[in-house]
Amino acid sequence: MPAAGVDDGTEGEISLLDLALVVAENLRLLILGPLAVGITALGISFAIEPTFTAKVVMMPPQQQQSAAASALQSLGALGGLAGAAGIKSPADQYVALMQTTTVEDRLIERFKLMEVYKADFKADARKVLEQNTRIGAGKKDGLLTIEFDDKSPQRAAEVANAYVEELRRLTSALAITEAQQRRAFFEKQLAQTKDKLAIAQRALQAAGISEGAIRAEPKAAAEAYARLQAEVTASEVRLQTMRGYLAETAPEFQQAQNQLTALRGQLARREAVNITGAQGDYVDRFREFKYQETLFDLFARQYEVARIDESREGAVIQVVDAATPPERKSKPKRAMMAVVATLAAGFALLLWVFVRHALRNARQDAHSAQKLGLLTSALRRSVGRKA
Repeated sequence: MPAAGVDDGTEGEISLLDLALVVAENLRLLILGPLAVGITALGISFAIEPTFTAKVVMMPPQQQQSAAASALQSLGALGGLAGAAGIKSPADQYVALMQTTTVEDRLIERFKLMEVYKADFKADARKVLEQNTRIGAGKKDGLLTIEFDDKSPQRAAEVANAYVEELRRLTSALAITEAQQRRAFFEKQLAQTKDKLAIAQRALQAAGISEGAIRAEPKAAAEAYARLQAEVTASEVRLQTMRGYLAETAPEFQQAQNQLTALRGQLARREAVNITGAQGDYVDRFREFKYQETLFDLFARQYEVARIDESREGAVIQVVDAATPPERKSKPKRAMMAVVATLAAGFALLLWVFVRHALRNARQDAHSAQKLGLLTSALRRSVGRKA
């Protein structure tokens, strides 16, 4: 027989009327309780120290295609390196640069953030700095934004602007742009070739010039061989560089590979008719000297063009909106805190009311009361064992 106050139906079934009745019986608690929690949360929010957010907006550095890049093709096989080192996503790369440990440590030391964040180790200060910083690139407009949170509005603006200054400082020391990468590459190659040229020159001077070498007139042959050997080396460097940004099935890659094969064939045929005997020592050294001299000339011209292109790029980082001390706080958002606390308290109280009602009904049923007693005993035994 159903208990009083419960609708007829299957045993254990709960109707909407039962739930509405429970809510109506506890309506005052369900209204006043969340309101009290919301008012308390609002009062606590006034005790929280406000946080200010400074924002910097800047244009991402653009990868410029140098006007001289096409003219470099006329300088030989090395001209293909002019556009070999392009960056697919400059904005994402500059975002990553501002998030490096180098930039973060400079900001920590510059603004003494270890004292501000009361951190014992620089790693802890770095972690807090990352939590207070948001750096991103817009998908539509492509602009870079830097947002920094701090308790002091003045320091928030200074740190946000310092990110741009540290980015300029870092990029000036790294080969980031296409021209910078070419300049760094040819600078290294030029230094290596210069050392090899000096060695070849000393070896040639030590060899002397014999009468047989003079009769052989090795100069023209050696110069032609040296230039051909330099073109083979340049083609090999170009092909190796193209592997980094082209597939082997690309027409440009296959064309460069065929050109290298043809040059190697010409070089092999010339080597087959090299002068031998007493003249060979001088000829080989003279050939090596002319080879290094030709290669040095090629690298020197490429290096000068890269330096000109690098100087034309100028200041690539342009600030659209510099950070200024914010006038209004960004956190805490008092209204949102009060609303969230009110809703959370209302849900928790509603759940507690339903659970309490279910337990009361369970105690009225003998079978359910027995199971409830066994459950309570089991929980007490478990807590006792843990204690």
